[in-house]
Amino acid sequence: MTPHKTLIVFDAYGTLFDVYSISKACERLFPSSGQALAQLWRDKQIDYTRLVSLSDPHGINGSQHYETFWDITQKALRYSAQKLNLDLSVQHEEQLMQAYEHLEAYEENAMVLERLRSLGLQTAILSNANPQMLERVSQNAQIHHLFDQIVSVDRVRQFKTHPSTYGLIETLFNVQKSEILFVSSNDWDALGATWFGWDAVWLNRQNAPKDRLGPDVSHHIQDLRSLLGLLGKEALSTSV
Repeated sequence: MTPHKTLIVFDAYGTLFDVYSISKACERLFPSSGQALAQLWRDKQIDYTRLVSLSDPHGINGSQHYETFWDITQKALRYSAQKLNLDLSVQHEEQLMQAYEHLEAYEENAMVLERLRSLGLQTAILSNANPQMLERVSQNAQIHHLFDQIVSVDRVRQFKTHPSTYGLIETLFNVQKSEILFVSSNDWDALGATWFGWDAVWLNRQNAPKDRLGPDVSHHIQDLRSLLGLLGKEALSTSV
């Protein structure tokens, strides 16, 4: 990696927080269907963000298609439960939405983030989630203080991979594209950042096959600790 990066930007869900840890709460409420519900819920959540952005969330003739990520997540849950023929009561819905604010954080997060900051690098989150969701999940995971800024795409009323979402970072930090390294466990997100002109890291935790669309991203890793290796021996020297 080039030695000129000053800002490391992280996606949130799947990258710092295990989005599929919600399956435990799903399984408690719907035995034998928890994993299926968690998977479909996540897929539909992302589908809805793309539909909103592709349809112009600002609308025409005064109409508005944009909804917050919280609302999209709630509607994706309702759809998924109905699709799987699950009886989603009001109480069940409340429990699962609250569980989304307590997603499990990956154990290496704090160590890696603290090391990056000790090297003088700025750190940020760029996420589809609205500010309240990001505040709660990062506070609950006790890593909120390890970021210079936690940025929601809600500011531009678009969702990733719309270029305006990545553009937020350069505006807020007053940095050039060449100074940014973006880390995401979502291959489509890493690709979107690559198309935008950033160096990107695909954190491929599941050892999934590479997407066939678009160029390859700059770096592939399977554990967040490996990010330190991209920064060279100085970062690695006290990382373990």
